[in-house]
Amino acid sequence: MKIFPKSLKKGAKIAIISPAGAVEPAQLEKGIQLITCKGFEPVLGEHLYTKFSNGYNYAGTEAERLKDMNWALNDPEISAVWASRGGYGCQHLLEGLSLKEFAKNPKWYIGYSDNTVIQSYLLKKGFASIHGQTIKTSSFGVTEESYEVIFDILKGKKPKYSLKSHQLNKQGNIEGELVGGNLALIYALLGTKYSFDFKDKILFIEDIGENFYALDRMIMSLELAGVFKKIKGLIVGGMTNMGDEKENKQYEESFDELAYKLISDRISKYHFPVIFAFPNGHIKDNRPLIIGSKVKIKVGEKVKVEF
Repeated sequence: MKIFPKSLKKGAKIAIISPAGAVEPAQLEKGIQLITCKGFEPVLGEHLYTKFSNGYNYAGTEAERLKDMNWALNDPEISAVWASRGGYGCQHLLEGLSLKEFAKNPKWYIGYSDNTVIQSYLLKKGFASIHGQTIKTSSFGVTEESYEVIFDILKGKKPKYSLKSHQLNKQGNIEGELVGGNLALIYALLGTKYSFDFKDKILFIEDIGENFYALDRMIMSLELAGVFKKIKGLIVGGMTNMGDEKENKQYEESFDELAYKLISDRISKYHFPVIFAFPNGHIKDNRPLIIGSKVKIKVGEKVKVEF
């Protein structure tokens, strides 16, 4: 049984930190303002806007980013932790994370993309988290609903989604615990002690900016690791900016059909229910999912996902 953080009351403090890539203040203005408008108090991490270049533009050194993460997770005055963005760098923090105070007072961790690493860590320790928009994406013209449902979850309301069916879906009704996130990070954690436990779980995957052969390689790794023999169901979210921009006519689309066909072909021998085109990922309409929550999925002429 996974532990769900308490619902947030008006005036609760939400820490904003940068665990991976660097951000500019202007990129976070809209998201920070939104938190304030919803009646919560944004509290900025010490190194939120720090920059450290070391083959990649990180939001500070590993020590600086880890300091902010451990502060946000463990400070008793903080009620939720919201990542400014993803990018790359969360793996650096795993060995130094502390949940000493967090375990006494669990709080929601919100993010996606590279934050899949942190969410996998929290799940291994027994804590649910929110796979949803980061603060930075508020400056990209994402849908208001993407954020509204996050605030609903923070207030204690669980989401229900009703979708159109996709031609590659596999029908069936199941219930199980949801795991997953960004496919590249699920792949990066395979074989480590921080990897998700896939046994009898419903797996969610999404990705951005991968060559089609790289997508196939990651799916093949899951196949060779026995993941598809273990899971009860699969939800496939956004697959966007895939392949070569000049050659792929669906490059800007949220749900790339060739990416979907590659995944569908690889899992064709399995009989668990599959949902394609779920609105979560590096896309404008990114509806939050609760990693670690029990979820019911019904896949037929209509698709329902209920927490």
